[in-house]
Amino acid sequence: MTDFRRILLAATALLVSAGAALAEMPVLKAAVLKTGTVNWELDTITHFGLDSDNGFSLEVLPFAGNPATRVAFQGDEADVVVADWLWVARQRAEGKDYVFIPYSKSVGGLLVPDGSNAESLADLAGGKIGIAGGPTDKSWLILRAYAEQKHGIDLATETEQVFGAPPLIFKTALGGDFSGAINFWHFQAKMEAAGMRKLVDVSEAAKALGLNPETPLLGYVIKGDLLRSDPDLAAGFARASRAAKERLAGDDAAWDRLRDRMNAKSDAEFESLKAGFIAGIPGAGGIDEDSAARMLDLMARLGGRDLVGSVTELPAGLFYSGS
Repeated sequence: MTDFRRILLAATALLVSAGAALAEMPVLKAAVLKTGTVNWELDTITHFGLDSDNGFSLEVLPFAGNPATRVAFQGDEADVVVADWLWVARQRAEGKDYVFIPYSKSVGGLLVPDGSNAESLADLAGGKIGIAGGPTDKSWLILRAYAEQKHGIDLATETEQVFGAPPLIFKTALGGDFSGAINFWHFQAKMEAAGMRKLVDVSEAAKALGLNPETPLLGYVIKGDLLRSDPDLAAGFARASRAAKERLAGDDAAWDRLRDRMNAKSDAEFESLKAGFIAGIPGAGGIDEDSAARMLDLMARLGGRDLVGSVTELPAGLFYSGS
């Protein structure tokens, strides 16, 4: 047998072995909004092989809207979905065994147009506020509570609110039609890059209300059945998520390859989005459940059953412990 033939046979054997190992890896399906920022992290996981490094193969299922991702998850078409932990708490209270794995602590803020004279939320009285989402948007509720505590006013009665989809609030705010605007963090980053000024950060307001701004609101949701039947798969996904965050926190090249899907219209937008994502990376420790319970109480008081359903206290087993 020639040396070349031996090398060829050895290489073939290695490929067959690698293919067999890959075939044996469990597949984890993640249902996500196709334009969501979570795709930056999931793309990083698959591109750098962080899924296979942790014993699984990640399959991303893109959907046009968040409701569709939840339908896929609840219908067992997907193993993972992205949601805030208040939604997960509500589902657990209704008997669904869902578990929350932290993804991001990024929250929005209230921005005012360049040239606005507003120095506090009280200065917005009589004005119009654009709000991404609806009346139970968490950022809006926190800012309402903060305005009540600090200035003794109810923004819901002292201002006119315009609720809408994030892109609409973004476009209208840049047009100068609002006294202030509340938007999701990545639209906020673009608004700041375009010259709008942050009046109040939701994390600062939360801290003033006695909440811990380090408590991640957004996360991955998995089912308890998966956690029990394949704890290694759940742990592998959590490790891959953390590894992707660490790479994005320290590797500019990892961001350069994501730029096209970030839809950044300028260098300023790109840098603002990058900084916002990194700032939202949660700490590696566990979630502060006392702070989460205080937030739940606040959301229940202001948002009522429309937001928290029948939840009256923080459900046991809500947060993934890694064990």
